[in-house]
Amino acid sequence: MTHPNELTIAAARDALRQGELTATDLTMACLTAMDAGDGLNAFVHKTPELALDMARAADARIKTGDAPAMCGIPLGIKDLFCTKGVASQAGSRILQGFKPEYESTVTAQLFNAGAVMLGKLNMDEFAMGSSNETSCYGNAINPWKVDDRALTPGGSSGGSAAAVAADLCLAATGTDTGGSIRQPAAFTGIVGIKPTYGRVSRWGVVAFASSLDQAGPMTKSVRDAAIMLGAMSGHDPKDSTSAELAVPDFEAALTGDIRGRKIGIPREYRMEGMPAEIEALWTDGTAMLKDAGAEIVDISLPHTKYALPAYYVIAPAEASSNLARYDGVRYGHRAKLGPGDGITEMYEKTRAEGFGHEVQRRVMIGTYVLSAGFYDAYYNRARRVRALIKQDFDQVFAAGIDAILTPATPSAAFGLGEMANADPIQMYLNDVFTVTVNLAGLPGISVPVGQDKQGLPLGLQLIGKPWEEADLLNHAYVLERAAGFVVKPEKWW
Repeated sequence: MTHPNELTIAAARDALRQGELTATDLTMACLTAMDAGDGLNAFVHKTPELALDMARAADARIKTGDAPAMCGIPLGIKDLFCTKGVASQAGSRILQGFKPEYESTVTAQLFNAGAVMLGKLNMDEFAMGSSNETSCYGNAINPWKVDDRALTPGGSSGGSAAAVAADLCLAATGTDTGGSIRQPAAFTGIVGIKPTYGRVSRWGVVAFASSLDQAGPMTKSVRDAAIMLGAMSGHDPKDSTSAELAVPDFEAALTGDIRGRKIGIPREYRMEGMPAEIEALWTDGTAMLKDAGAEIVDISLPHTKYALPAYYVIAPAEASSNLARYDGVRYGHRAKLGPGDGITEMYEKTRAEGFGHEVQRRVMIGTYVLSAGFYDAYYNRARRVRALIKQDFDQVFAAGIDAILTPATPSAAFGLGEMANADPIQMYLNDVFTVTVNLAGLPGISVPVGQDKQGLPLGLQLIGKPWEEADLLNHAYVLERAAGFVVKPEKWW
């Protein structure tokens, strides 16, 4: 097998079971690809020795004939997940040198299933960003290239998306607070699913906005997403928001049959100024699902227009609370103090040096909207809007809609630095199609469906009912097969 790192999880699983490939060889191929892909800045902490140890253990387990589906599969882990004894910085200088003495539930479950960790992946600082330009490690770069520009792989899971798209690993973990799995997946031509809030444990995942954050897989295919999500999911008594529900066999749900299912097309997502290419892609995707036997239904989600402002009140408010713990006292970066400096100066200097500008901006916004005199005017009002957004989805699903089809992003990947001097709100608009899903706690998936006129990948988003990831994945599987997107970025790195 010439390039085993280019395999999907499903294909690698079969090859490993049939003895055509060993986990050690597969891991070595990925480690070689990682080194060759340093120019993408996707991996920021490599763990080759650990990876080979895990691969050898996986080979021994496979020989017993009783290995889980993820056994021997090399993965990249987003730097937001705490990994025991391995640097876990959340893309921030303030956590420099932090090596946890514990393992996040998600990574523990993946490693218990025999998966191999290749290293930690780049990301926007504390997951705050849509372009992977706020990372203390520098920019991750999209492997897709159409001119002399370096393109964003999206954010915050930009390193995860770039690594999977460039075949540096077979799959990666991501987190999604307002679209941070789905948007980078769309920008890089891969699949990314954000599960229902509570389906996957958040324990050991560095928090951004606790009521919105959710971990999920970023993969090369819908089948791979189903396989990996099954290994990541499950009730966790250490996480009070984790749902005590059985985990379905997501892969078995991929029947490819959606005849008679109702697909909603929300009129509010046809926003003013939407590029013609995105509109055409949406129309094509609708036709694909209709041709597969689905019924297309126009629907209304009337409070969608308030989702972005509500999100950018709630998320910073929760971030300002979560990030208050980073003060230089117990772990991570601590500023050097001058003569006469006390505890207050240590806090101020440490946080000023440790947090980047975007994190500082969001912490300040969050502190403001939670302050006396503004709590009711902003935060409580945003919470009420959030309830109305969820109510919109509840009513649509109660009326018989099985899934909702929308664009994943308002454009293809843009150049790194192109929005550096723009109003921050312009960057926040990248989340316009995705934030509603997090506010309502729903599952959503991005599937690559086509390309823009320059040849860059474009994705569509499917939104499902709560706890119905199996059904959502099947709809995505149908869309994936109909679109037949198999284009890969030409290797230039």
